Amino acid sequence: MDFELSDTQRPVVDALDTLLARHAGVERCRKLASGEGYDHALERELRVGGFFDSFTEESVGPLGATLAVERIGAHLGTISATAHLLVLPALGIDSLEGAVALVLDGEDLPVRFAAEAATVLTAGADRCALSHSAQAASAALPSAYGYSLGRVVAEAGEDLAPGTAATMINWWRIGVSAEAIGMMHKALDIAVQYAKDRRTFGRAIGSFQALQHRAAELTILLEGARWLTYEAAFHGAPEEAAATAAAHTMAALHTVTRETHQLLGAIGLTREHDLHLYTLRLQALRTELGGLRHHRRALVAARWGGDVS
Repeated sequence: MDFELSDTQRPVVDALDTLLARHAGVERCRKLASGEGYDHALERELRVGGFFDSFTEESVGPLGATLAVERIGAHLGTISATAHLLVLPALGIDSLEGAVALVLDGEDLPVRFAAEAATVLTAGADRCALSHSAQAASAALPSAYGYSLGRVVAEAGEDLAPGTAATMINWWRIGVSAEAIGMMHKALDIAVQYAKDRRTFGRAIGSFQALQHRAAELTILLEGARWLTYEAAFHGAPEEAAATAAAHTMAALHTVTRETHQLLGAIGLTREHDLHLYTLRLQALRTELGGLRHHRRALVAARWGGDVS
C-alpha cells in the first residue's frame, strides 16, 4: 500500500524532489565529504524556494515536513533538516540560518554539525536551552560517516518554556527516523538493482528465491518504519508514537545495513560504489538520542511509566 499525498502536499513535495535532484545527490555528497561539512548552498536554495516556510503552513503541516525530511535524507542532503523543518517549528522558534546542532544535556557524544553550528539547541530535563554562537574549530572530530561530527562547546543559552525538552526530543525522534527511512530506501533500491544486473550461473542473482526472501523482509521492515513515522508525525509527535517509530526504525537500520552489503558482496564495501554513502550516514543516525536501547526504554516509559535512564 502506497502513501497518498494530499492535493496541497503533492506539488510542494514534487517541487522539493526537483530541487534536490539539482542541488543534492551522490556527486554533491562526495564533493562535500572532501571539503565543507555543511551544505549552506542547499539550505540557501531551500530558503529561496520558500520550502522552510511552506512546511510550517497548516495546509502542509508536520506530516508534509516529515516527508520533506525523508526526501532530503534520500538525496543525501547535508543540512540539519530535522531541526529546521520539525524541531524548531514545533517549539515556535522562527527560522534560523545555518547549521543547528541538537544535543541532549549531559551526554558527551559526537554531534552532527557541531563544529559548524551557528545554533545549538539542548534538551534538558524539562526545558530546552537555545544558544547562538559559532562553535570552536577544535570541536570538530574526524568523521568517515558522511556528516561532520563534533563535540559541543558548553555555553549558556536562553531557557525556553517548561515542557519544551519533551517536544524537542519527540520531534527529533521522528526526524531522525524519517532521514533514516529515506536513506534505507535508497540503499535497498541499490541492492535490488544490483541483484537484477549481477549474473552468475547464467542467471541474475535476483532470480534466486533466497535473495528474494531477504529483499522482501527488508521491504516489510522499511514499510513498517515508514508508516509508524508518518503516523507519529500526523498525530503531533506523542511520546509513545515517536519512541515506537524510532525504536522500529533503528532496529530496521541495523538489518538493512547488514543485508544490503551482504547482497552486494565486496563491491558494496568499496568507496567507489554509492552504497556506502547511505549506510555510513545511517551509522551516524543510529547513535542519536542514545540509540536503539534508549528509544526502547523511552517507549516502555511512555507506555507503562518509569525511568528510562
